[in-house]
Amino acid sequence: MRIVIAEDDPLLREGLALLLRAESLDVVATTENPAAFLAAVGEHEPDVAIVDVRMPPTHTDEGITAAVEARRRRPDLAVLVLSAYVEQAFATELLAGGASGLGYLLKERVGRVEEFLAALHRVADGGTAIDPEVVAQLLTRGRPDAALERLSPRERDVLALMAEGLGNTAISERLFVTEGAVHKHIRNIFAKLDLPPDDRADRRVTAVLRYLEDTQRQA
Repeated sequence: MRIVIAEDDPLLREGLALLLRAESLDVVATTENPAAFLAAVGEHEPDVAIVDVRMPPTHTDEGITAAVEARRRRPDLAVLVLSAYVEQAFATELLAGGASGLGYLLKERVGRVEEFLAALHRVADGGTAIDPEVVAQLLTRGRPDAALERLSPRERDVLALMAEGLGNTAISERLFVTEGAVHKHIRNIFAKLDLPPDDRADRRVTAVLRYLEDTQRQA
């Protein structure tokens, strides 16, 4: 796995690089600003980019903007966004391009090494990894659209865990239900969100994307 890191805090940037290299992962470049990040993506063609939301010069959304541009140039690039806290404008532009290969974690999650590495690998494999705290805060904001209102409380629980990137086994363990029950809930979610089988789209990713887009839109 080839990785480029974009983080303006030198301690966190180098700490991430040391952590990942200790796991035998190939950190091909570390950068401290959006321009250097985009140049590194073009030069090294990484599999994954780890990007801070707030970067120079204004420390607002430069990281997100750079990540969007990087995905435009390389649609297969997986992106793991890091933020010090839940941003109201949480990766909306990234989500608009599809949730596949996208993660959004709070920086405090990096200290939980196993969780962080699991999220990184999940994103690199084309999955999603949304921080549980991000999901929890989004759930408290606004009112869902009519389609999401069709979901039962348990189905919303399952969809929220899907948004975190958990598979069926992990969801069953978290909710203390059988995998068969999880499979049934997911089947119901697809039906209620009008997501028929389609070889052109991953229904699981589409459902998660719809959930995240709606909760963000209502923020």
